[in-house]
Amino acid sequence: MTELHSAGPGSHDRRLMRRFEMCLPAVVRPQDGEEVLTETQNVSARGVFFYLNRRLAEGTPVEMTLTFPPHVTMTEPMRVKFQARVIRVEPPLPSARIGIAAMIEDYQFLAAEPAAVASGIKSASEPASV
Repeated sequence: MTELHSAGPGSHDRRLMRRFEMCLPAVVRPQDGEEVLTETQNVSARGVFFYLNRRLAEGTPVEMTLTFPPHVTMTEPMRVKFQARVIRVEPPLPSARIGIAAMIEDYQFLAAEPAAVASGIKSASEPASV
């Protein structure tokens, strides 16, 4: 089912999947390889929206790792790695943050590190375990 969401007067955004407003910790690795820590603004089954301090070109492949908390998974925290592609880049906000919409192309569930997740401590090998 297609949902129409108003993006402003006179404009419509066609979405196939419902978006959920969720600020989740995320590690983004654009194709150039430099990891960036950020948070999502919203997530759907097919896409994710987040902010970065740098511009990415539309079409840029990105790898993202998100940690879904227990109140979302209804069980233990779950880390998911996405292969995605930038499909929209929004003008910078006054804070100089740039909005990025990416379409999820593939994903895999990652094993959680129970001690790091339970304590909220970052592990040296897993920067997204917060």
